[in-house]
Amino acid sequence: MALIHAKTAAGRREIEDRGLRLAPALRSVLLLVDGQRDSRELQQMAQGLRAPEDVLEQLLALELIEVVGGNAERAPPVPVTMQLGDDPLRYQQLRDWMAESVRRHLGLKGYLIQFKIERSRNAVGLEQLWPEVAAALGKAKSPAFASRWLEETRALVLA
Repeated sequence: MALIHAKTAAGRREIEDRGLRLAPALRSVLLLVDGQRDSRELQQMAQGLRAPEDVLEQLLALELIEVVGGNAERAPPVPVTMQLGDDPLRYQQLRDWMAESVRRHLGLKGYLIQFKIERSRNAVGLEQLWPEVAAALGKAKSPAFASRWLEETRALVLA
């Protein structure tokens, strides 16, 4: 059964004040918990961030997230970028957007992410980097900035 998780008040406070000094991977996953993604999707994203397999259980134990729903019949998530298909122009547009965002907002701190973007061979590969880019932007700017960036990126793909 895929459960839907949302941040608790303590989780939102932790994003703002970093009081618990969470490990970077845990904090990144906490940033991704939005009350819409199910546990399978979050686990998949967490793997890309090299988070521990029990990351959701750890966040639940710390009372930073809570279960707000679930659906046993939900199909596995389809990457948003599958809509781009093999369109090289749209892939290049997404790649350029991500590379420019990293360059502008992270500078040299984003060197490794920039390298991963350049090595990506398709749009789905770029989408798998979204959590890492968002986590870095959230750390460098703010969680709200990272959320806006994710929404703008999704809008770019869906346009």
